[in-house]
Amino acid sequence: MTNDAQLFPCVLLAGGQSRRMGGGTKFLQKLGGKSLLTHIIDTLRPQVSEFVLNMNVKIADVASPEIPIIQDSVTGFAGPLAGILTGMEYFQRKGSKATHMLSVPTDSPFIPGDLVERLAIEIQGNTEKIVMAHSGGRVHPVVALWPLSLGAYLRAALVEEDLRKILIFANRYPRSEVIWDEVAGDPFFNINRPEDLEEAERRLLQSSA
Repeated sequence: MTNDAQLFPCVLLAGGQSRRMGGGTKFLQKLGGKSLLTHIIDTLRPQVSEFVLNMNVKIADVASPEIPIIQDSVTGFAGPLAGILTGMEYFQRKGSKATHMLSVPTDSPFIPGDLVERLAIEIQGNTEKIVMAHSGGRVHPVVALWPLSLGAYLRAALVEEDLRKILIFANRYPRSEVIWDEVAGDPFFNINRPEDLEEAERRLLQSSA
């Protein structure tokens, strides 16, 4: 882990409505005896400076007490971009000195242990560069380092343009991707449906065998 990577705060994205899981809070589903959220926090805790959890339903005790829970700063369940904006504005209000913020979804329990380190290498001193994870031939726009300086531009895109597509916004700025292999399975496998959770259980058992 690089010293620079330690400076980045992280927004945990849980602002969706989990329709394909039948509603509720998807990230509280258990995998190997731990919630999906706990898996992700345990992996990322050594990699980031602090967390904030973005969610739009009120449930007590969903995360560690030191992790603040904040709702979207724009109304109308505007999707992941709203959660990313919410994280940016939260850390800006706190006076964060970091150039970037990490965003991750709360339904991807196999997030790699070198996520931040590898993404951070791509910044190369460009404080306005967005760096996204890539695997399986596709980019994962919600797994990314975002420049905090883009907060005002993202708010304008959401509120004034009604923009919802992450890549449409991101492609307006310098952007690069870091590719992970899938030797042990897709590290960004996300759980949307009950059958995905079953697949994750099988994968967890195989990795511990």
